[in-house]
Amino acid sequence: METNPNEEPVPAVPEDDYNDSGTPSFDYVRDRIENRFATATGATELAEGTPEGASLDQQLADRDQAAKEKLAQIRRSMRGE
Repeated sequence: METNPNEEPVPAVPEDDYNDSGTPSFDYVRDRIENRFATATGATELAEGTPEGASLDQQLADRDQAAKEKLAQIRRSMRGE
């Protein structure tokens, strides 16, 4: 940290990432978002490649199918069928 004449600590600002007022640059923010997206995408791809991930996908599909069937049953009962 740098210090000013009043001996108050002034945080160092990374070059090109922030302006003098502490606002991040567009490129910095875009890079952070792209990195988070890439990490999330990679984690999803890895999870899908494992037996646990496949089992979870099957459980989700089974639950979705059961929900659709229950909704259809409720609609039929409301129509008086």
